[in-house]
Formats: sequence, C-alpha cells, structure tokens
Amino acid sequence: MSSRAEHVKCLVWDLDNTLWRGTLMEDPAVTLFADLVEVVKTLDARGILQSVASRNDADLALRRLEELGVAEYFVLPKVGWGPKSESIRELADELSFAHGAMAFIDDQPQERAEVEYSLPDVRCYPAEQASSLPDLAEFTPRTVTTDSRRRRQMYQAGFHRDAERAAYRGSDQNFLRSLGLVMTIGRATEVELGRVEELTMRTTQMNTTGVYYAEETLRRLIADPAHEVLTVTITDRFGPYGAVGVVVLDRYPDVWHVKLLATSCRVVSLGAGAAILSWLRNEAARSGVHLVADFRPTDRNRVMDVTYRFADFTDDDCSCLAALPAPDDGVNRLHQESVFQELATTMQVHAPDLRPVELTENLTAGR
Repeated sequence: MSSRAEHVKCLVWDLDNTLWRGTLMEDPAVTLFADLVEVVKTLDARGILQSVASRNDADLALRRLEELGVAEYFVLPKVGWGPKSESIRELADELSFAHGAMAFIDDQPQERAEVEYSLPDVRCYPAEQASSLPDLAEFTPRTVTTDSRRRRQMYQAGFHRDAERAAYRGSDQNFLRSLGLVMTIGRATEVELGRVEELTMRTTQMNTTGVYYAEETLRRLIADPAHEVLTVTITDRFGPYGAVGVVVLDRYPDVWHVKLLATSCRVVSLGAGAAILSWLRNEAARSGVHLVADFRPTDRNRVMDVTYRFADFTDDDCSCLAALPAPDDGVNRLHQESVFQELATTMQVHAPDLRPVELTENLTAGR
C-alpha cells in the first residue's frame, strides 16, 4: 500500500537528456532544455527541494551545473555509477524525508522502473513531463510562505552548520555560543498566519497538545486583545532557521494560560522550547501572574513534557486554575508560580513586552 505524501518535498533530477540536452560524456558542452530553467526556479520558489541522481563522472557533471548557473538549486547532488534508487534513498535519509515525499524524473524507462521497484512510494515521471510538473497538484502546495521561498537556503545553511559541528572539538554549550544565536519572538501578523497554521498541523513531536489551529481561527485570536499568538524565529551566523515555533496564550487577570506551545524539530538541539518558556516565565513574573499550560500526552511528544518539567511546571493545584474553563478530555493542566530568572547565555532573545498596558503605564508614570 502506497504511503505517498500529498505534496512532493524533494524532486530528484536525472541529467542526461532530462535536465540537459544530450549526454555529458559524449558532449561536454551540453545545454539545458530552455523551458526547464523556469521549472526549476518555480519549484524552488514554492519550497520544493531539488537534487540530482545521475550516472556520470561527478567532477564533470557538477562543474557543468556550475557553468550553466543552476548548481545552487540542487541540494546534496548524487552523481556516480550506482543504482539511482540508492541515491534517492540516501537523499531521503539525509533530508529526513519519507520516501513518499520524494519524486524522481528520468528519460530512461529502465531507470524509473528500478526506482519504482526498490522504492515504491517514490513518484516517478518521464522526462517529457518535466515542463508540466508545476501544473500538477503534488507540486502545488496550498500556501507558499516566506519560509517556503527560502527553504533551500535554510537547508544549505543547515548542511554547513552540521559540518562545522562535526569538526568542532569543544562542548555543546560552547558550540551553541559560537553560532551567535538570536531568537525573535513576535506577535503574529496576517501574512504569517499560513506558516503558523502549518506549524500547528505538521509539528507532532514538539507539540504540547496536538491541536490544529486553522488560519481563520488564528485570525480571530490575533484580533482579540485577550489572546496572544506569538511566532518564534531563529537566526545564527549561517543564516535563518525560519519560523520555528508558535505560542497560543490566553490572558486572565491573575493567570496566563498557555494553550499551545509547538516548535520545529530542527531546533530541539538549540534548546528553543526551554528558551521560550524562560522568557514567558519572566514576562509572567513581571506582570504578577501565574502560568498554566495545557499538555496532552501522546506517543510522540514526551520531550515537551520534559521541557515543561525542567521549566518548573508542576501538577500542583492552585486557586488560579478556577479562572480557566475546564480542560478538554485528555488534557493535563501544569502550573507554575512564576519567579524571574536569568535567561540562558547561549541565545539572545528579542521579544515584546507582554505586561498589561495599565501596568506599563503605571510604571512609566512613577518614574
């Protein structure tokens, strides 16, 4: 039974008589099929990664891609003489993509057949279909966000980051400090709602409740001053990680209710969840309120429970809980009597002041 994803995340190109006209080993001056340059750029702008699986001399093929001005569009190209199914399998592993999110295009029926036999979940297309790929539903995501448009660059930055980490001889903490990490927390805007919706839908391991927030629901929340929808982005000296977290917060006079905390798995090793909770704890302490967080345990999100516990959330009862509506079935309520603490030294945090307007006005008037 096929387990193909709704949309393709990575398209793998053959080169000879597929991406370019002719065979490189016979003609070192091969040229690209003119209409395919626009196809490559269109898919890239939609956030679909692209790579290469080609039977060729690696040095010659990679040099020719550079000469033709398209090498930057292909991540982790695989050029050699082994089975193309193995190249695609390696790519999927390196990108952490399911086989059902991969696609392959080749002019040779036997090459497509080999991949279809070895990797039945991978979509395969003949070369003559290349120019029409952007018209297919599986290459047309429902929304294209800012992060989608720069997804390739974020992955490429990640490869450089991983390579430097592998060569680094110091401690993990010192390596994180060397990255120059900056977390920016901000109130969600209209243009960010598509990415926020995507985070609530796709993030399962680092999601505290598993609740999906549709774009229209998020739009109502950001229009209501009693709610906060906060987005989290991270950058370092290699480049942006993009939008990596979302917090949905209800504010009551004596307690703030964290209805959802979700972060991308890509930033687990950075301690992103702990950094968000440390900042939120300090904002609550400055506002004189407690924090209450919803947590629905699943077979995938135990790490978020651990994150809350390390941030001093407990199962202890408190009178502030009476202000909140009853929890949904299966939801545990965790409580924290917030006390100000210094933030971690591995990451700068830039964030808004969440204190109520009347509190900040009183503090300003008293100066």
